[in-house]
Amino acid sequence: MTQHFPSRQLRFFLTAPSPCPYLPERHERKVFAHLPLSDGAGVNDSLTQVGFRRSQNIAYRPACEACAACVSARIPAADYLFSRSERKAIARNEDLERHLVEAEATMEQFDLLRRYLTTRHADGGMAEMTWPDYVAMVEDTAVRTHIIEYRTRPRDCGLQNRGMGELVACALVDVMSDGLSLVYSFYDPTQSRRSLGSFVILDHVIQACLTALPYVYLGYWVRGSEKMDYKVRFSPIELLKPEGWTLVVGGAAKAANGTL
Repeated sequence: MTQHFPSRQLRFFLTAPSPCPYLPERHERKVFAHLPLSDGAGVNDSLTQVGFRRSQNIAYRPACEACAACVSARIPAADYLFSRSERKAIARNEDLERHLVEAEATMEQFDLLRRYLTTRHADGGMAEMTWPDYVAMVEDTAVRTHIIEYRTRPRDCGLQNRGMGELVACALVDVMSDGLSLVYSFYDPTQSRRSLGSFVILDHVIQACLTALPYVYLGYWVRGSEKMDYKVRFSPIELLKPEGWTLVVGGAAKAANGTL
């Protein structure tokens, strides 16, 4: 099928069924298109706003025939109300420094990713990711993207000996016309007290507000998947229903489980 965008046409393709990585005994299919090099950022914006996600130079979204468990989610940054526990998570990470760096892969980042995947997603589709795979994930793109590195503050050993602090979390982030899209994030799995997964999202809500961007795109909430259930703990949040983006507050996302 072909969908029209300003000044160009995109050709969409459908994958063959494969085992679902989130829900056992189910199969997934995806519709995808290659992002054009000349206007990749603009096309990526348009597709993300209607429920697609980006992986390298491909935009995709679920197209499962008998399942609609994957629901696009985004946080309206300006209206976000930080809960008491979220404020505590932010406070627990006040000792971290955030560094915006170019989308260029480093072995330090890859080592952190391997530790994260081995501990948190050993049975997932990315568990066998190699160094070339990681380089492609980070660098093979024509959109506006960067990496946020979260580091502990370096010890003050004199100005000449000051170096970078320990890398504890990373986020690959696309900058869109209407928000920040968290493509992928990973963190030190041994530092559970920091709640780094939640902190990275909350920090990007703050950054979106500071840069006057309306939304933080989280990707898909997958109903019935414990690994993806964390996304509807953020409130308020918008979910993409057939009639469009719909604001839900508190536990309304889970309560709407049978109606989405």
